[in-house]
Amino acid sequence: MMSDFDKAEGLIRGFKGENYAFGLNVLPRLGSLTAGLGRRAVLVCNSRPGREAFLQGVYSVLGRSGIDPITRVDGVRPNAPREDVERVAQELEDLEPDVTFALGGGSTIDATKAAVVLSDLDGSLDDYFGVGKVMQKLQAAGRTLTPMVAVQTVSSSAAHLTKYSNITNLDTGQKKLIVDEAIVPIRALFDYGVTRSMPAALTIDGAFDGIAHALEVLYGAVGKPFYGKMADVAREAIRLVVQYVERAVEDPDDMEARTALGLATDLGGYAIMLGGTNGGHLTSFSLVDILSHGRASAIMNPYYTVFFAPAIEGPLRMVGRIFKDAGLTSADMDKLAGRQLGVAVAEAMFALSRRVGFPTTLGEVTGFTDEHIERALAAAKDPQLKMKLENMPVSLTTEAVDVYMRPVLEAARDGDLDAIKSVS
Repeated sequence: MMSDFDKAEGLIRGFKGENYAFGLNVLPRLGSLTAGLGRRAVLVCNSRPGREAFLQGVYSVLGRSGIDPITRVDGVRPNAPREDVERVAQELEDLEPDVTFALGGGSTIDATKAAVVLSDLDGSLDDYFGVGKVMQKLQAAGRTLTPMVAVQTVSSSAAHLTKYSNITNLDTGQKKLIVDEAIVPIRALFDYGVTRSMPAALTIDGAFDGIAHALEVLYGAVGKPFYGKMADVAREAIRLVVQYVERAVEDPDDMEARTALGLATDLGGYAIMLGGTNGGHLTSFSLVDILSHGRASAIMNPYYTVFFAPAIEGPLRMVGRIFKDAGLTSADMDKLAGRQLGVAVAEAMFALSRRVGFPTTLGEVTGFTDEHIERALAAAKDPQLKMKLENMPVSLTTEAVDVYMRPVLEAARDGDLDAIKSVS
């Protein structure tokens, strides 16, 4: 008899194969997973209450597998500030490890990816923002990066599985991306049981980040060869979050719910390796000073859903049925089309956000000003982030950003879906 998780587990195994250990109580597999990568290791990790036992377990498992000595380097602040990345890079360059381990959530893992690049190659972070620039440098030099292993502790960004490194400039309040196959961790492990220590707010933020990954790539996959696979991945990722997120918040020790969110966010990582995110993520990068990434995406995606609706009716019906099965809408998705279908799905997303105490408009967020809209519009025109525009199911040129994206952002500020313009 199939369990509720069999489909998700099969998809993840097909994605990562033997290079990834995931599930409950999988920490003992870390030694065999990383055997042969080298003896001198550096562990990048923040010290946090509640993590000591897990960290000691990591040391013990690695020690038994012959990885010794292990030098620990302090991790990074939330959102991986570039100054922290540069500090870690310098420490790695000085220590010259055979293998680098990153233990933590998305910020620590993203920062370590970028730090390994800086420690192994010359140049600054600005040289690597964009797509494929690390691989170009490596090929020109005939080199490979120092092996990196990611030990994930948070159900959220799936940074342990992906080619993305999000780095923040705290002076400008803007995130930028390194997108490169060369920075995918060579091995990864995620013991879902460790997430029981995640606070409720972080649990919800991470879950909504998983929805955003699956949803945005699904929207952009319409008409592309990988749409069928993407639909399978998105259906499971979104379903698991919608069905289990409230249970995980109500009872942090509900291991079934914790497993569901771990699988869902891992599938979100699979999604962003199949295709790229677009509107919600693009805007979220400009809200980093006032909102967590998952919360920003949760606010923005309903509004982009309405904007994209005429081009994504198939995905919207699938997503709408998931929300309807969870009692979040009574709309008949099969009888709606175009913009009306988009509005129905957006309203269902709002209903889930309200259930977990999330805002549904930017105007509700402390610290939000119209300057954030201007910042987001400027970021959308930045060549280093142009992949987000190109991934949209309603593709926009930089010249069209003000015409169509500004009304989406203003609609998100005011909660007015009618303000969103459709592309003719």
